[in-house]
Amino acid sequence: MSTNRPHDCTDEEWAARLQLAAAYRVFNHFGWSGLIYNPSPLRLPGPERHFLLNPFGLHYSEVKASNLVKVDLDGRIIGVSRWPINPAGFTPHATIHAHIAHAHCVMHTHTTAGMAVACASEGLSITNFYAAQLAGNLAYHDFEGITVHADEGPRLLESIGDKQAVILRNHGLLVWSETLPKAFYTLWALQRACEVQVAGAALGNRIPISKEVQRACAVDAGKLNTRVGMGEDVFDAMVRVVDRSDSSWRE
Repeated sequence: MSTNRPHDCTDEEWAARLQLAAAYRVFNHFGWSGLIYNPSPLRLPGPERHFLLNPFGLHYSEVKASNLVKVDLDGRIIGVSRWPINPAGFTPHATIHAHIAHAHCVMHTHTTAGMAVACASEGLSITNFYAAQLAGNLAYHDFEGITVHADEGPRLLESIGDKQAVILRNHGLLVWSETLPKAFYTLWALQRACEVQVAGAALGNRIPISKEVQRACAVDAGKLNTRVGMGEDVFDAMVRVVDRSDSSWRE
């Protein structure tokens, strides 16, 4: 047991803290860090609707299992925390958690490639290997400014529908899922799709992918990632990479 583990922390909560802390370090490894911003909350097991998210003021490389902040749906801190949370980050995520039953993990990034595609009128072009895997599972939401206003919530939910990958126009990328590893895999595929599109933008016309092939790619991607739960083996591999350079997130 970690000496920094909260005294009232259950085994289930500690496992969730470890998983989310690892995710922030993996984000940092990929260069997806939002400095101290962009929460990616994870719902804790149980009926209370409590969530963990990064401490507002710490860089992703400083996030540890023990310093993640536990909050309720209204963003009120549960227990003791040295750090506040970022209300602008949690407001839209709380809406998703509250109204989409299976949204146990929400991830959000402001990567350069993701924002570049989010600012393009075309959005994501389904013309590369990664984008094709997301066919039929991608939504868009128009920019309404900094996300501190709760009244945007219903419009965000309407935009999302049942799609787990979301491009926030003029803003960035967002995904939600039943598990953290699945959310991570979906975000990674969306990020890679954006990177390929941006990298190829100067090369002229893209080769189209037919709707039939797009649908087949989306179905096959799901089948290929169900051996141990979608995204789990990929996420575990990245945790091992992070561990080799710094395992302090486990504290």
